[in-house]
Amino acid sequence: MLPKLIHPDPAQWNILLRRPSAKHPHLETQVRAILSSVQTEGDTAVRRHAGRFDGHAPDPFLIDASEIQNVNLADDRLETAIQTAIANIRKFHTAQMPREVVVETMPGVICRSRALPIEKVGLYIPGGTAPLFSTLLMLAVPAQIAGCRDIVVCTPPGRDGKVSPVLLYAARELGITQIYRVGGAQAIAAMAYGTESIPKVDKLFGPGNAYVTCAKILLQTEGVAIDLPAGPSELAVLADASADPAFVAADLLSQAEHGADSQVLLVTDSPQFIEAVGLALTRQLETLPRIDYIRQSLAHSFAVLVHDMNEGVALINSYAPEHLILACKDSELVADRIINAGSVFIGPYTPESVGDYASGTNHTLPTNGHARAYSGVTTASFMKTISFQHVTREGLKTLAPAVMAMAEAEGLRAHARAVQIRLQQETFEQ
Repeated sequence: MLPKLIHPDPAQWNILLRRPSAKHPHLETQVRAILSSVQTEGDTAVRRHAGRFDGHAPDPFLIDASEIQNVNLADDRLETAIQTAIANIRKFHTAQMPREVVVETMPGVICRSRALPIEKVGLYIPGGTAPLFSTLLMLAVPAQIAGCRDIVVCTPPGRDGKVSPVLLYAARELGITQIYRVGGAQAIAAMAYGTESIPKVDKLFGPGNAYVTCAKILLQTEGVAIDLPAGPSELAVLADASADPAFVAADLLSQAEHGADSQVLLVTDSPQFIEAVGLALTRQLETLPRIDYIRQSLAHSFAVLVHDMNEGVALINSYAPEHLILACKDSELVADRIINAGSVFIGPYTPESVGDYASGTNHTLPTNGHARAYSGVTTASFMKTISFQHVTREGLKTLAPAVMAMAEAEGLRAHARAVQIRLQQETFEQ
């Protein structure tokens, strides 16, 4: 079922395990045109592109507050699940709140740093083949904990112009009211530039398709802040013969069903385990509704046989997966050796699904190898840090020689004078 790589040369890992790239001819040109039109035409352009790409041009974009307040799921089990997820996400992300740092670096030189909320944030919640209401929880909860003043949500409607009632229920539970029925690159542009109806924000968050991702990256070059580069979802499983093949097959399928451009990776030192997982994949696949997406995803995924688990860890760190499951002996010890991954799931009873929904960690994570340098979304993602310093006269006298020497060495005499002129004053206000 999975294409196999047997003892691949480490020098070829990055080539052999290249992520699938969806073919979008002239993608950047098209997205630039969308951005430009929204910047100049505002709502008119957004509505035009919505009709073209989503099949519906809502008017107005903003969902009426009564529609949010009156939503009824008629599903107690799902309502309880969402409330459980919110509670766990809130608990974990509250613990991430940055603390104020105060340090006297030398006598009379007091340095502080304080984290403050970003005032206006825009959250993009994908729709498409599977409306991801869970992403609203993952982004809105830490934004609220951080203290963001304005939280703007954009999400594409269905062909009937309506937004998933589950998403509206989640929004009501969170107290989110600014929800706009618009998706794609036009939604990203609207939040970045502002239109007559959709407010301009200070930072953009959320995953999306190739158009959304391209729009975020292009806007970043214009100085618009984004959360992280996020493309198609991916999962790697590092397993040995002690793992349960049925568990691992289920994990691989759960990620492959995200979309045709998702990629999954099984890395193991046991050829027998690869065969066992293959049989389990075949049995389980036939029972799943998104079988077409899964088959396409598995076609560009891999089962990799390595010589031993040390080589497996090295391969994982080279690949830098968005999600990593450790299904092996001494998984906690192995976890200590992982340096490149978005989120790690340890042991046989920690499927990736728990992180997607309700364990408390965030599922907005770096893909495409960006975990080598990027973190997933945290509460700090919705904040910025300001540094402060307060220097007394005695402190300045102590620090002055270093500052003046460095300024003069760089040829910046005015910097040196700004220190010197203060020391020449007999008295001045502290």
